[in-house]
Amino acid sequence: MTELRTARLLLRRARPDDLDAFHAVLSDPEATRYWSTLPHPDLETTRVWLDAMIASPPALREDFVVEWDGRVIGKTGCYRLPEIGFILHRDAWGRGLAREALEAVSGYIFATRPEIDALMADVDPQNQRSLRLLKSVGFEVTGSAQRTWLVGNEWKDSLYLTLRRP
Repeated sequence: MTELRTARLLLRRARPDDLDAFHAVLSDPEATRYWSTLPHPDLETTRVWLDAMIASPPALREDFVVEWDGRVIGKTGCYRLPEIGFILHRDAWGRGLAREALEAVSGYIFATRPEIDALMADVDPQNQRSLRLLKSVGFEVTGSAQRTWLVGNEWKDSLYLTLRRP
């Protein structure tokens, strides 16, 4: 099983016993404010999401659970290559952990997936923290579109960013 280690993080594949930790993240309205779904209302919704993450074919994904000090704090990676994403528990915000995880995963993908020339991200233009993070690791804005995501009853716009293979 693939594991990546950074100075502070363990990045590993998802397991069924990650359910409670992911529910803590994905049920938080602040953490999911710019996520592609509404906050998870119950554990079963998170179970379905986690099962899909685990079952995703390895040829299509490079998705990692982020552990910090032995605690699952979120995920980063590609549920479907080459689109990258990330979400962390609010307790982990502002510590540089998302950047550390993103750099490790993107480096791993470029080192092991020669067919991937670039990683892409689709970000709500209002999500300034994620935009700053992505730009700080080399992503560049390559386009935009309006009304691309229907989350609950609200349409969201998209900024598209690309990180080219070094």
